[in-house]
Amino acid sequence: MGNLKSEAMDTHQKALEINLDRGKYGTLAEIGGGQEVARWLFRVGSASGTVAKTMSAYDMTVSDSIYGASKRYVSRQRVETMLEHEYGLLQERLGSTRGAETRFFAFADSVTTRNVERNSNGHGWLGIRFQTEPNAQPSQILIHLQLWGKEYIQDQETLGAFGINLIFGAYEYHDRPEFLIESLGDSIPKGHMEVDVIEFTGPAFKDVDNRLMSLKLVEAGLANAAIFNPQGTMVEPSELFYKKSVLIQRGSFRPVTRLAMDMLECSVAEFIQEPKVESEEIVILLEMSIQNLTTNNDANKIDSKDFLERVDCLSALGYPVAISNYGEFHRLAAYLFRYTQKMIGITMGVPTLKEVFNEKYYDDLAGGILESFGRLFKNDLKLYVYPWEEPATSSLVTATNLLVDSHLRHLYQYLYENQFIQPLRDFDSKCLSISSKHALDMIKDGNSNWKTMVPEKVAGLIDERSLFMKKHDPAAKQPRGATIR
Repeated sequence: MGNLKSEAMDTHQKALEINLDRGKYGTLAEIGGGQEVARWLFRVGSASGTVAKTMSAYDMTVSDSIYGASKRYVSRQRVETMLEHEYGLLQERLGSTRGAETRFFAFADSVTTRNVERNSNGHGWLGIRFQTEPNAQPSQILIHLQLWGKEYIQDQETLGAFGINLIFGAYEYHDRPEFLIESLGDSIPKGHMEVDVIEFTGPAFKDVDNRLMSLKLVEAGLANAAIFNPQGTMVEPSELFYKKSVLIQRGSFRPVTRLAMDMLECSVAEFIQEPKVESEEIVILLEMSIQNLTTNNDANKIDSKDFLERVDCLSALGYPVAISNYGEFHRLAAYLFRYTQKMIGITMGVPTLKEVFNEKYYDDLAGGILESFGRLFKNDLKLYVYPWEEPATSSLVTATNLLVDSHLRHLYQYLYENQFIQPLRDFDSKCLSISSKHALDMIKDGNSNWKTMVPEKVAGLIDERSLFMKKHDPAAKQPRGATIR
């Protein structure tokens, strides 16, 4: 099973392959975006061997009468209810007659395509519940899909191809979830969609860590960012950020130190006093870019064990974690402003702020650093800057006395005086000398003084599970999804 056919197969070929496999049989229930997935199966022929039923309960009252009332029709809850209902009917009606030789499946989606009048992009939830063997307990894949088509017809085409990729991948690649993820983009033009949530459950995926799957989404280019909560469950960005102010801190967190936490706490103290934030619910997010996740030994490889150790430490502190491919802060800001119009705060240290003023990072922009800052600060965004102790002289460098290149000093002064850049106050001076690299070296060397450099909860976790202490053995058994290249 799973002979990497995907590289040579387009949507038509995959749909036909699905139909010609008489061992699988199921239902397709589609709401909102049209019956685009079912259309492909009928279009290529031989669908009678695959399709038990297709339906589209488009009317809300009709939909509620079948699946029960729902606050939102394009939602995870609705698709899960659809899968539960349709898969249950298959088992009830056909289990006794063909269950011994058939691998049943239920596919469902609830989607809204691009609305030209509102100038809003489409999105939807999709899922498949399926058996890998006759009479086996079902496994499931749930996905949230962002649709970026300029016209609704493009979204419909994307939806059809994506759904076929999902059904095909579930059966052909469930034993290789990393490849399954890569195959989801087959035959879909770049920039037409983005997957921001994927969840694998059930016996076929008992060894799969969904946090690694979120990393794979970003690494494969199917998502620009992925977010999961402290419990390890991926969350939909629009749900997390909707009408909320956001404070985000980027770092390598290898491991997370007391300095990183002091930086965050000082930023929160300032952020909640902002007139546009005060008394409102805020989201605090810790973010690692793909560049932060590579190791010194191999800049092109991400060590999944190391990644999970970092995430476990951050989760122990109770914060959601984001992974992104946004190297530049203006791209990270644009991602956040896609989901909220409330205030955004980015917290960073002085060394990072100095890098923000390095013009080499903006060579790809026609307007260079000015264009970058125009994008970064075009909405309500502020940089909160933690001081830095210069190692050689022990002098304190802050956002107030930082010197940038002479030709950029007027630009820096403008941003500082207009409070786009704000120095952090009331910091713990004892944290200034702490570095994650020093802490990591101590952990590896067996020097217990590292415990004074990380939060107490993190120290306990590192000790208990021997995190970061041993070099990762590539031959050791890893969670599925661990080979990230």
